Amino acid sequence: MKTVTTRAELRAAVAAARARDARVGLVPTMGYLHEGHLALVDAARASVGAGGFVVMSVFVNPLQFGPGEDLDRYPRDLPRDAKLAAGRGVSLLFAPTTEQMYPAGEPQVHVVPGAMADRLCGAFRPGHFRGVLTVVAKLLNLVQPDVAVFGRKDFQQATLIRRMVRDLDVPVEIVVAPTVRESDGLALSSRNLYLSPPDRQAALALSRALAAGQAAFAAGERDAAAVLARARAVLDAEPRVRLQYLELADPDTLEPAERADGRSVLAVAAHLGATRLIDNAALAG
Repeated sequence: MKTVTTRAELRAAVAAARARDARVGLVPTMGYLHEGHLALVDAARASVGAGGFVVMSVFVNPLQFGPGEDLDRYPRDLPRDAKLAAGRGVSLLFAPTTEQMYPAGEPQVHVVPGAMADRLCGAFRPGHFRGVLTVVAKLLNLVQPDVAVFGRKDFQQATLIRRMVRDLDVPVEIVVAPTVRESDGLALSSRNLYLSPPDRQAALALSRALAAGQAAFAAGERDAAAVLARARAVLDAEPRVRLQYLELADPDTLEPAERADGRSVLAVAAHLGATRLIDNAALAG
């Protein structure tokens, strides 16, 4: 695996791969890799096939962090990331500086999402998805991959990226890989590093709440409010959880689901201490 830090090096490496007819996959990350990120690499490798070329980006994007969020303390360890990426079969690691990604400072032109970005996480993180879509659009333009892979844990992000690609006619296949969890059910996240032992234990209430909603649906419950109540009861029983939202959403529009069906997504965000965690699950699993 080769590591590059400039856009010119990135484009040259991708062009060389294209010259030998390799399919190109992209896995955008903010680094501090865990098994969830590496599962995205597996999905990318499967999508591009034998002889394919998988690019992973590691870039902590300042545009998607709001005032008072954890931009400065977000965990970073590029040598560790490079070792993990190489071991999983990444062909090229792109690790630009902020100045390399935004040479003129904050861009004057952004990708501005519509009302779908104002719900769920977007209601509490204004401007977040504008920053996400802008950097993803830049990466898609720089790499021009055949396929780009994102994680299901960031459900709203994946939905908005799919919509951006469709609405702007970006010629790329978007693959959304399943959430990877610890053996006890906690969704993997780089931010799990911040959790104290008591908060780490309390965080299991998020996945248990999702499971309670799924169980209600499996038992025949179709009233959205009743499904939410079953999930909310689990969260209310854990005093360390400070709930931000718990919603049952349509997977395509992100609007609140009036009736529960198998495609409805139960989504949750909560604070454990100073750490904000998100999780989600389709009711049918």
